[in-house]
Formats: sequence, C-alpha cells, structure tokens
Amino acid sequence: MRILIPVDGSSFSDSAVNFVASRKMLVQNHPEVELVNVQHPVSARVGRAAGKEMVDRYQASEASKVIKPCVATLKRAGVIAQTNCLIGLPGPTVGKIAFEHDADLIVMGSHGHTGFKNVLFGSVTNAVLASCSTPLLVLRDVLIIKKDSLHIGIALDGGKYDVAAAKFVIKHRDLFGAEPSITLMHVVPDIQNLVIPGFLGKNLMPGLEPAQVEAMQRGAFEMALAAPQKLFKAAGLSVQEARLIGNNPGDAIANFAKQAKLDLVVLGSHGRGALLSVTLGSVSTRVAAKCRKPLLLIRKP
Repeated sequence: MRILIPVDGSSFSDSAVNFVASRKMLVQNHPEVELVNVQHPVSARVGRAAGKEMVDRYQASEASKVIKPCVATLKRAGVIAQTNCLIGLPGPTVGKIAFEHDADLIVMGSHGHTGFKNVLFGSVTNAVLASCSTPLLVLRDVLIIKKDSLHIGIALDGGKYDVAAAKFVIKHRDLFGAEPSITLMHVVPDIQNLVIPGFLGKNLMPGLEPAQVEAMQRGAFEMALAAPQKLFKAAGLSVQEARLIGNNPGDAIANFAKQAKLDLVVLGSHGRGALLSVTLGSVSTRVAAKCRKPLLLIRKP
C-alpha cells in the first residue's frame, strides 16, 4: 500500500504519522510510506536579497526539522519512510504528488472544528480535497487510536461510490487491523414524516400502513446493500448491517457513529470542486460537521 502523509510539524500531522505507525497489520506488510513537507515559496524580493543558495538551505533546514521526528516515529514501528521536501502551495502540491506517485491513500490530521463548512477540516485539507481524487483519511483529533482492530462503518447510498468504498476496504483491509468489525450503513427515509420544501410543508405520503412503510424501507435498504455485500462475501469478510431511518442522512450517520462507538467512518464522495460542499457533497459535509470521527473519503467511483 502506498501512503502519502503531509507533515508540517503540528500536532495534527503528528497524529497522522502516529496512526500509520500504530497499524500493526499494515506495518507487517511493509507499506510504502512517503512523508511530504511543503515549504512556502519566498517572495521575489527576499529571494533576490538572500540569494538562491541561502534560501534553499533555509527551506531544506526547516523541512528537515519537521520530517526527522516523523521518520524516527515510523522507524520505531518498523516502517522505513521516504521523504520529500517541495516548494509551493501545500494543498495543490500534495494533491499533485499523490497523483504523480499513484498513492493509494493520503493520511492527514486536521483540526476537526464543526459547524461551518469552511473550517470543517482546515484550509490545507480542503485544498487537497479540491486538488485530487485520491482516497483521503482525515484524522480529526490528536488522540491515537490504540487498538489495532477497528470498528468501521461504511455509509452506503446505493450509488456508484458504494462499490468503490467496499473494494478499497477489502483491498486494504490491513489498514483496519487483524479482525476489523465492519458495519454497512444505509439511511432509509422516514416515510411517515417525509416533507419536501415547496409542498406547503406537508407529508407527501399520508395514510400508509406500518407494514407498507416497513416493506418500502426494507426494499430500499436491501437494494443499497446488495452489491457491497456480494463483494465482502466473495472476500470472506463478514459484515454487520445498520438500517438507519431519517430524512437527513448526514445526521443519521453521524448519530450512529457516536452511538455505535465507531472508530472510523468510510464515505463515498464525488470528485473535485473549489468549495467544500461541492468537493464532498451534502451528506459528507453534514457528517463532517456533526461528528469528530476519523473520516475515510473514497473519491474514485
């Protein structure tokens, strides 16, 4: 597995390094880990005054201060990491390197604020999301997940990203530990309280019997889970199921992640965009805003 970890010396990037170092099954299979530090370019005026050689030495020195402790952390865990120091804007530069080096995963730490789209992840993480479609694991707290086998929830919506998410988890199962617990989640509509704006705020499906509601919800749930279930069965991995009910899927997923004490949430999300709500999609944005669980964003259908 090829893993790219952007590092900047913050506690958040340290959490990304510590997470990878803590993955025992992953480490045993010798992942290719690349640490990337991006130095901001100096202004033309500073460059002329200091000279290219001095600027290069300074930037190399600053990058080394950041990268060396991360190399040591990974080495203690048994991972020999490659290192790379680049000059540019961090977000687009990381996205470009992930694409050029064909990374399987980018692992980043982020501040994990909630409530506002533009501060959900931080500017660099947002820029990486906008710059590439490489799967991205966002760790939104500085705490280390100490257990090796994780309880992960895969949010499904019946769309094209469901299969991509299932394939990623199956292919890179070592990332989740020796015996991960996998729950497939799908949110079915609360039909008895279904309200669509523009229709006078009224329930559009009144008078349905409970058995009819149950049949409709069960049918939607089974349809959404069919393809991923087939993939996991073929891979010999057992999964649990969680049928969630609600008319705001993002809230339902976030609430379940808290109640079930998931260690990580896997979300399929559409491609690129300049705004977070465009980059991630409304459901992913809502989940990011409502819970602090690590989020694995699968963005290649």
